[in-house]
Amino acid sequence: MLMKSIAAGLAGTALLATVAFAQNPTTTADKSPTATTTTTSASGEWRASKMAGVKVYNDANENIGSINDLLMDKSGAVKIAVIGVGGFLGMGEHLVAVPYEKLKFVNEAVAYTGTGTNPANPNAKPAATTTTGAATGTDNKTTTTSSSSKWYPDHAVFNATKDELKNMPEFKYSE
Repeated sequence: MLMKSIAAGLAGTALLATVAFAQNPTTTADKSPTATTTTTSASGEWRASKMAGVKVYNDANENIGSINDLLMDKSGAVKIAVIGVGGFLGMGEHLVAVPYEKLKFVNEAVAYTGTGTNPANPNAKPAATTTTGAATGTDNKTTTTSSSSKWYPDHAVFNATKDELKNMPEFKYSE
């Protein structure tokens, strides 16, 4: 009896397999229109995930901190920028909340003119200098780079000193 059941099972499987292999896909002359995918371009927009870590300078081009977080209202509008001031590698950092509209975002790197290293980017190589044949006696170098394609601004400007930010009330995330 067991042998008959096994034989019947194998025969049924063979029949189903041949039916499945015998099917050919049908082709029709008039194909239905295929959906076209469109991509949208967000040229000139900034990614919120890239904003954390953007350096903040004051009007005197002094580094006063960096953006740690952006807080938005329920409609999605960014209202507050949380800036980390002082500290080293996140230790001892003082967080302050400033109104987002008080920040001015700049795509060009901080312009630095001097003979030493650029404090905004100490690893940057000085820009090439050209001469017109006249010796001027100056050795000033300017370093700037463009960040138009980075998806985030080069830096933000906030009108305060580092000490003024440190004296602001500390921002705490409430639970």
